[in-house]
Amino acid sequence: MVIVTTSQMQAAERAADAAGHSYEQMMEQAGRSVAEAIAAHFEVVGTRALILVGPGNNGGDGLVTARYLAQMGMAVLVYVWKRDVTNDENWTRLDNTGVQRLFAEAEGSAAKLADWLNGAAVIVDALLGTGASRPIEGSLAELLDDVKTAVNLRRAMPDDLQLTDPTLPYFDEEVGPVVIAVDLPSGLNSDTGAIDPHTLPADLSVTFAAPKLGHILPPGPAVVGRLIVGDIGITTAHYPAEVALEMVTAAKVARLLPARPATAHKGTFGTALIVAGSMNYTGAALLAGRAAVRAGAGLVTLAVPEAIYPIIAAGLAEATYVALPHRAGHLAPEPAPALYETLKRATALLVGPGLSHNESTATFLKNLLAEPKLLPPLVLDADALNILAEQPHWWQSVPPNSIITPHPGEMARLTNQTPSQIQANRLTLAQQKAEQWQQVVLLKGAHTIIAGPDGRTSVLPFANPALAKAGSGDVLAGTIISLRAQGLEAFEAAVAGAYLHGLAGELVQEQVGTAGAAAGDLIERLPAALRELSGEQKTAERNLPTVFD
Repeated sequence: MVIVTTSQMQAAERAADAAGHSYEQMMEQAGRSVAEAIAAHFEVVGTRALILVGPGNNGGDGLVTARYLAQMGMAVLVYVWKRDVTNDENWTRLDNTGVQRLFAEAEGSAAKLADWLNGAAVIVDALLGTGASRPIEGSLAELLDDVKTAVNLRRAMPDDLQLTDPTLPYFDEEVGPVVIAVDLPSGLNSDTGAIDPHTLPADLSVTFAAPKLGHILPPGPAVVGRLIVGDIGITTAHYPAEVALEMVTAAKVARLLPARPATAHKGTFGTALIVAGSMNYTGAALLAGRAAVRAGAGLVTLAVPEAIYPIIAAGLAEATYVALPHRAGHLAPEPAPALYETLKRATALLVGPGLSHNESTATFLKNLLAEPKLLPPLVLDADALNILAEQPHWWQSVPPNSIITPHPGEMARLTNQTPSQIQANRLTLAQQKAEQWQQVVLLKGAHTIIAGPDGRTSVLPFANPALAKAGSGDVLAGTIISLRAQGLEAFEAAVAGAYLHGLAGELVQEQVGTAGAAAGDLIERLPAALRELSGEQKTAERNLPTVFD
């Protein structure tokens, strides 16, 4: 699935229209997609929806949505802001549907809107669409602020219930409403991700044909919520030739996963060697090792400082071990002969989680990288990256087409920039550095970016605060090295491993929540994520989270 700019989307729409798939047909499919997404995620029959309709195509999509929701059994209210409905077929089609309609210019509309806001279970934002880039002001700013205030007041924990159970956050009140954005929240720049101060954050955004850059570029994800992509009849052939950015989908990752033949043995699925850990960071090695096991590697070997070997070995019975010489619990400068023997059998090597950053460890890494012919496919993470960042032209010492997995702080050190500069230019920077360094760059964060030295770039669909926990990156590194050891090429292993990690994060968010989630929860759900991707367990069987839960 491609990710597009506003101009690329407009070009695709023009091409589709010229090929006989009219704008009217696209709008019909768009509105139906929004209604179907609402019905798939929230209760429809017997509840009330408020559709905020604006003047352009986005408002037209909202009118179509209103018609379909009414047909599904919702009580639908349409509030119209600055839209001329003369000769508007979608407006006329709402006649005899029971949909109540109100113009913002009508007398008493403010009081009526306030009443509607208090009773709606679902609020649909169809005010502005892609291409809107000017600051929001005037009556539209007031409208969005009023809606935002009403939503926040209704979501606040009540303290004046008719029946109160002190042990329950809610007793006789329904939590709500949910906010649905048509295409993207009004005020979100579809090309840059910039957010207008008056933007109404969405719980779910239903975009059409393809995600837009603004959905994934920070700070955009903060207001997008769950992102759903609806089909409006635009095909790959309709997009301009220069469209190359890809959103990773479950179907794509499922095709990448290694086959598991009935005649397989542990050697079929490779040996992942992980050099990790130090006296103060034993957990990082354990998390990476456990993730590598759960992600399917046939054998996982942990090479750790001898001083912490008993601690690590007690926590992971499924791995084999190489106890390395150490200095005060950190790797000694010279790699041990036993490590080089293990390298001969390894099908992939991960270096970095929990190593610590000191002179002894830095020398160890330098000596290890000095023997590139002895190294299997390589993944560098965490402190390995911090050590490399201190070396001028560090990438020249790393075998080409290795995988590096920096978070924004580590990427800042690798590029001599600040984390804020990294976040402001995530996509372009990842692409440029992947080409310059000739490495696969996996830049972590909401909508993780994977850029290859050959120009390929993929973006993950996940923006999940449950992943923002210490140790989550160690789980990611272990997942990637497991797939690399099983034979996936570097770019594919990074894409599939990051997606698998993100899907496990979605399961954690659903089953555990965000604040109480821990890195170990991700590992426990990697097998379930693999089952979903392989088709052994249908995704539809699990409950999708809503604010009504």
